Amino acid sequence: MSFTSRVDAVIDAAIGPRIVGCAVLIQRKGQPVYRRIAGFADREAERKVSDNEIFRLASCTKPIVAATALRMLDAGLLSLDDPVTKYLPFFTPKAPDGTTPEILIRHLLSHTSGLTYDNVPENVSRGADPRDLMPLTENLRRLARNPLSFAPGTAWGYGMSIDVLGGVVATINRSELEDAVAAHVTGPLGMADTHFFVADKERLAVPYGDGKPRPYRFSEPQQVENAPGVFETFSPKRIFQSRAPQSGGSGMAGTAADFMKLLEALRAGPFLTAATREAALANQIGDLVGPDGCQKFSLLGAYIDDPAASGWPAAGLLHWGGIWGNNWILDPASGTAVVVMTNTMREGCNGPFREEIRDAVFG
Repeated sequence: MSFTSRVDAVIDAAIGPRIVGCAVLIQRKGQPVYRRIAGFADREAERKVSDNEIFRLASCTKPIVAATALRMLDAGLLSLDDPVTKYLPFFTPKAPDGTTPEILIRHLLSHTSGLTYDNVPENVSRGADPRDLMPLTENLRRLARNPLSFAPGTAWGYGMSIDVLGGVVATINRSELEDAVAAHVTGPLGMADTHFFVADKERLAVPYGDGKPRPYRFSEPQQVENAPGVFETFSPKRIFQSRAPQSGGSGMAGTAADFMKLLEALRAGPFLTAATREAALANQIGDLVGPDGCQKFSLLGAYIDDPAASGWPAAGLLHWGGIWGNNWILDPASGTAVVVMTNTMREGCNGPFREEIRDAVFG
């Protein structure tokens, strides 16, 4: 079976019972080798996914904001070893032992800051919830009053590190986070449809959740069971609220084509200096235990250093996803970039669909 046939077969089997709609783009060394738009953006209205469909990006926002910081690094506007308090003097959360440790920019980028999603106060917005509308700075002030899960640099833990990084780059740019991202990333790369606010509701895919015999349409708000008895509340209308804090961790929306522009810029070309690109694509957590207990983390996403243990196909490969239903893969060695945007939580993010696409591409 050809490469194209393998990917087509995965999508054909998933659309309907597991995935409502999707856009899948694959490039090798900058050249498009696969493109497929399938399913419904709005199943009940029978509106098919369009060529320029906008999807809620969730944590696919993170590498966009990380890239903003990396571009600022190359411009001499910040250093990986700068303390966060250089830019956000109020951001002084306590460590578990009661001390006030120094959190560095590199801790934020590598998720070794101690800011974890399992330890977020109820009055803090994680970026996709129905919580208070407020400026980003106020959201970060509330977060800073909560203790860290561990001392910075001593462990890896996924959480709101990139939200704080968003506050840093916005401060450096003396603007809203949207403007900082536009100045350094989305503007230079021509990512015209990637923003923290969506004005054209007709181009935004309706969100759905995993269900049997088929995914269910989200209500407003929508509770989702993340683990047995553990629920998280999501707000589909959040992306239409311009007064919501601009979450660097999960607040943007955009197209698959825009996101592919980012991956290609991170992979090669003049977007980053050679030294910054090398650091961005490398393991940045050393011997610490990373995602799934068998992966590492770069400055952009998960890093595969042991394919046998992780089940991923190649060492040096990077990947991550967004809980609304998206995932991406970047393999610098082969020059392969994969963007998968869906409107189905969680299947499109970390369900079998992700592994099936991966295996079809790299099999």
